[in-house]
Order: sequence, then C-alpha cells, then structure tokens
Amino acid sequence: MGEAKKHCFKLNFADNVMAYFKGSEITSDGGLLAIRELDEKIGLTAMAENYLTEKRYGRNVQHNLTELLRQSIFSRLAGYEDVNDANQLRKDPALRIILGERALKKNGSSESTVGKFETEILTEGNNLEKLDEMLMNWIAKVDTIRGVKEIVLDIDSSESPVYGDQEGSAYNGYFRSKCYHPIFCFNQYGDCLKAKLRPGNVHSADGYLEFIEPVLRNYVNKGFKVTLRADAAFGIPKLYELCEDLGVDYVIRLKENNCLAEGVSELLIKPGEENKDRYITLYKDIVYQAKSWDKARRVIAKIEHHPDELFPRVGFIITNLKWRNKKVVKFYNKRGTCEQWIKEGKNTLTWTKLSCKRFKENEARLRLFLLAYNLGNFLRTLVLPKKIKHWSLKTIQLKLIKTGGRLIKHARYYCLLLAEVSITEKIFSKLMKNIRDLCPASG
Repeated sequence: MGEAKKHCFKLNFADNVMAYFKGSEITSDGGLLAIRELDEKIGLTAMAENYLTEKRYGRNVQHNLTELLRQSIFSRLAGYEDVNDANQLRKDPALRIILGERALKKNGSSESTVGKFETEILTEGNNLEKLDEMLMNWIAKVDTIRGVKEIVLDIDSSESPVYGDQEGSAYNGYFRSKCYHPIFCFNQYGDCLKAKLRPGNVHSADGYLEFIEPVLRNYVNKGFKVTLRADAAFGIPKLYELCEDLGVDYVIRLKENNCLAEGVSELLIKPGEENKDRYITLYKDIVYQAKSWDKARRVIAKIEHHPDELFPRVGFIITNLKWRNKKVVKFYNKRGTCEQWIKEGKNTLTWTKLSCKRFKENEARLRLFLLAYNLGNFLRTLVLPKKIKHWSLKTIQLKLIKTGGRLIKHARYYCLLLAEVSITEKIFSKLMKNIRDLCPASG
C-alpha cells in the first residue's frame, strides 16, 4: 500500500477516507460488456476483416482492423466522440476486454493509431463503400432475428454544424448556420440503414435517387413488402416513378399549390357557427396530376380548423396506398419518429462531431457513429429486459453503459466486479440471458 498512499487524496469532510486513481483496474463503462456480448452473438464487428482492407504490413502492426473498429465504435457508444481520449481509454479495463485477448493483456490503441485508422485506413480505396455494405449486412442479420418481411423506410436530412473552415462546409439558409447537410434512412425499428454526408448548401433531396434506390432494390429483391415515407422536400415525380416501378408503397408530403388548394376550397371555411369553438379535422381525396407528371395520382388533403386560428391548417400527402385517408395520414405522422432518432444520434453520441479538415475523413467518422448508434439500438430493441424496455439510448448510456467496475486478475482468469446502482444483478442477468437466447442468421 506504500505506492497507493503516495498517490492518495485525503478528504477534509471525511478524514477516515482516502481516494486514489487506478486507471488500469477501474472502469466507468462496465456496461459495454453487454453490448459486446450482443455484438459477438450476432457476429457484427467481426465482419471488419472481410470488408475492410489496408496497406499496413510488417511486425509493427499490433492492432488488427477488427480491434481498431471496435475501439472506434465502442468508445463512441460510451460518449467519447473523437480520438482525443484514446490514450487514457486504451488502459480502461472494459475497453481492453471488449477489444480482445491482446488488448486485455496489454492495452488498446493509442490516439495516433486510432486517428490513422479513422482518417487514413478508412478513406483508402473503397473502404467507405465497404462500410456501407457491412452496415447493410448488420441490418440483414437483425431483420432475420426479428423475422420481419415488411419494412417501413423513412428518409430525412439534418444539420451537422462545422467547427471551422472544413472542406465541403457551407452556409445553409434553412438552418441559418455553416454546416454539413447529411441525409439519413431509418427503418421502423430505429435502425439507421444508410447515411450520406453532403455539403452544407445542397437541397434536402440532393442525390436522393442514388441514395435510396439501392436500399429499395435490396429489400424488393429479398421479397420484402416496402413502404417509403418522406416529407415535402422529397415530393419529386422521379421518386414516385421509382417506387411504382419497384412495387414500393409510398406516403410523401406534397407542397401546397393553387390547384391543390382549389380542390379543397369548400373545406377551408369552418362548417357552422356552432362549431367556432371546436377543433375540427376534415379529409378529402383528390385525383391530381401536375403538368410534369406522367399520370394522375392520389392525393389526400387534411384540413384542421383550430378554435383560436383564423385560417385552417392544410396539408397534402401523395400516396399509392389504398387505405382510408385518415389511416394514411396517421401512418404518415409516424414519420416524426425518424426526427427523434436523428436527435438521439446528435444528443447521445454527438454524431455531429465531424471536426476533420477533409470531407472524406468526416464521411468515415459519420459512418463510425452510425455503427455505434445501431449497436446501441439493437440492444434497445432486441434484448432489453421488460423492466427497462422503455429506456432511450441516452438512458442506456447513462445507466447501463456507465456502470462502474473493477478488474481483478486471477491466475487463470480475469474478474470484472460491477457496481450495482442503476443496473442490478437481476436485470443484468436477464439482459445477458436475452442475448444468449437470440437465434441469429448464420453467415
């Protein structure tokens, strides 16, 4: 204890207590072990060796691609959004266990090594495209576990503020900031299937066809029933035509114009004096064909009369669904969940932290954030015990991942003692059982 006393801190408010740091034995991220267990069960990060390539060679290569990918992903899940903390994290017991046998006995990767992985190795050759393929394979495995054959896809764009004069950054008038303008695609479970980083000054739907078409074709070719939702920025005839050619259902908001407004003009006046203090919602089906369209399509109008508002709120949705108009509108309104998932990525993982100089490096980092987000979302949607099933990704990070622990080395094995605060032994035991009971697809 001589060495410990030398580095201890005495407390004035409790003179019989001493504190000292022991970074290689104590962790604040013990809950990551459960996510790593899920990762191993499904076979996710182990795919890195089959998808990613590198130019490193020789005896100096200590950390393989899978280990580097895990360090980048799991550190982000724990709230360390860039490589600045890598030199301390590499000694963390939980991270060392997660990375593998070599790191457990020694350490994880240094800041410079992780930095080179994220900004050099991942931007070499076609590694960025391979990361997209790997992500889709992750989703395919989880789709098989869920046993679903119907997929609802939501596409939306968002803002990623920049931190200086970064390549591709530009002022965006809608967001009123200098930023990047990424586009995302989610399924109904909150999994992010794909994202693309774009310059800050592009339109919300810029590059939408090349972005979404591979995803749609992938599901259609596998025999899935696919429905696409999107806001008015994606109300573009070529997207309708693509969906119709592939047999994909779509529900997309349509911008108001004079012709559409004329079609519902009789509903814009609040019906009856006796209803002036009531909230009234009206619906109407319209068969509408713009001049640029190849045919007429179904448009549903929703008119809302609010008691304290002089003019009604009017919205239009274009769809090829045969459902009742009220059901279609209700289904479209669930698209707002996609915006909540984007906020979770921003607030929990800080995936807007794209502070590299080069655009391609920031593309790589955004993909790493997506992999981290999906790992957390898989845990939330597949295996959380009933008692904590309602937890958000932020709560999972604060109450599960941030579980303290102490690593003890015995002659033949290691033991990680976990703190029982937010997560009890009973809940953790149920969580681990749920992971082991999964029946993932092979391959």
